[in-house]
Amino acid sequence: MSYLRYPEYPEYRESGVEWLGEVPAEWRTPPFYAHFQTQLGKMLDSRKITGENLFPYLRNTDVQWKGINVTGLPQMDFSLSDQLKFRLIEGDLLVCEGGESGRCFVWPGSELPIYYQKALHRIRSLNDSRATSPWLMWVFRVAVPLGIFKDASNPATIDHLPAEKLREFRFALPPLPEQRQIAAFLDRECAAMDGLMAKQGRLIKLLAEKRQALISHTVTKGLDLHAKLKDSGIEWLGEVPEGWKVLPVGRVFRESVELNRPDLPILSVSIHHGISDRELTEEESDRKQQKSENRSVYKFVQTGDIAYNMMRAWQGAFGASTVDGIVSPAYTIARPLKKVESKYFELLLRSPAGASESKRYSRGITDFRLRLYWDEFKAIRIPLPPLPEQRAIVTYLDEACGKIDTLVAKAESAITLLKERRTALISAAVTGKIDVREL
Repeated sequence: MSYLRYPEYPEYRESGVEWLGEVPAEWRTPPFYAHFQTQLGKMLDSRKITGENLFPYLRNTDVQWKGINVTGLPQMDFSLSDQLKFRLIEGDLLVCEGGESGRCFVWPGSELPIYYQKALHRIRSLNDSRATSPWLMWVFRVAVPLGIFKDASNPATIDHLPAEKLREFRFALPPLPEQRQIAAFLDRECAAMDGLMAKQGRLIKLLAEKRQALISHTVTKGLDLHAKLKDSGIEWLGEVPEGWKVLPVGRVFRESVELNRPDLPILSVSIHHGISDRELTEEESDRKQQKSENRSVYKFVQTGDIAYNMMRAWQGAFGASTVDGIVSPAYTIARPLKKVESKYFELLLRSPAGASESKRYSRGITDFRLRLYWDEFKAIRIPLPPLPEQRAIVTYLDEACGKIDTLVAKAESAITLLKERRTALISAAVTGKIDVREL
C-alpha cells in the first residue's frame, strides 16, 4: 500500500532483525529484556476460591486488542505476598500467554485492586527504561499477525508464548518522545477507522433487518398492498390475503425417501444459504460434515424438492433444490404434490416466524437436541398463494434482496479495506517506514 501522503525518515539503516528490515537511523533494536520485565500471573487453584483475601482477577479471554473486560470477573484468594506480586498498576501491559499468543492491552488502572492469572504475562517497564508499554502494545499489534511468536520449527505444538521467547524478542525503539508521538498518531487514526468500520457494521445490521422484514411480510401478505385480508386462524401467520389457502404441509408436499443415486453430487443445506447447487468442499461448508463413503445411503433430491436438516430446522435450515443431487440421510425431503414454486416455501420456512413454528413442532429436550420429523412437519399449516402469485413473490424478492445484498457487499468491502489500511498503517508507523512526528 502506498503512503505517499506520509513522509519518510531522512536516513535509514539495516536493523538486523528480519521482520523489521530497515529502520530510521536513530532508532535502536534492543531485546525485550533490556527495557521490560515480565511476570506470569497466579496459578489457578480451585481450593482457593474461598478465603479471607478474595479479589477479582483477569483471565486470558478478558484481554482483547480493543480493551480489557472488568465486569463479572471471578475471584480467588490472594495472600499478602500474592497481592504484592500480582497486583496490577496503571500502565502495565497484559499479554496473552496462550490462545492468540501476544494479544495485549495496556491496563488503564482501577480504584479497586485487580489481579491476574497465569495465562497472562504482566509486562512492566523497567524504572530506568526508555521504552513505554503503550509503544510495546503497538509493536505487538504488528508482530502477532506476522507470526513472530509462533514456533516455526514445530507448528503442531499448542500456541503459547513462554517468557523465555518473550525476553529475546527484538523490536524497533525510537526515542521516548517519538514513541509517544507515534502512539498518539495511531490512537487517533485507528479510532477514526474503527468509527468508520462500526458505522458500516451498523449499516450491515440494518440492511439485514430490512431484508428479513421484507421477506417475512411479502411471503405472508403478498405483493398487493390493497388486497383484502382474512384471519388465517394460525397464530404465526396472522392475516393472509383472501385468495390464499391455508393448508397443512402434508397437503402440499409428501415425504420422499428415494435412495441409491451415488452418481449425483452431495448437496448441503445451510441455515445461511439454503441448499447448495453443487457439492461443496470442506472449506466452503458451514460445518465440517462427516461424509459416508457409501453414497448409496444418501437420499435423492430432485429439482423443486424442499430439503431440510432435521436437527437445524428450528434455525431455518431449509432449501429448495435447483438441481438433482443427494443429501445426508439426516435430511428430510419434501416433494411437491402439485405444481408449486418451491423457492416461495423456502423463503417462508426460513423466515424467523417459519423457523419458530418449526421449533414448536420439533421434538427434543434442549435446542441442540431438537429434531423435526416428517410426521410433525407435515402438520404445520402454511399459506398457499395461487401459483402465479408464488412466482411473482419469488421474482420480486430476488430482485429486492439482490439490491440489498449488493449494498451489504459494498459495506463489507469497505470494512475489509479499512482493516487492511489500519494494519498497514500500524506496521508502517511502528517500523519507521513513515514519519508521523509532525502530524
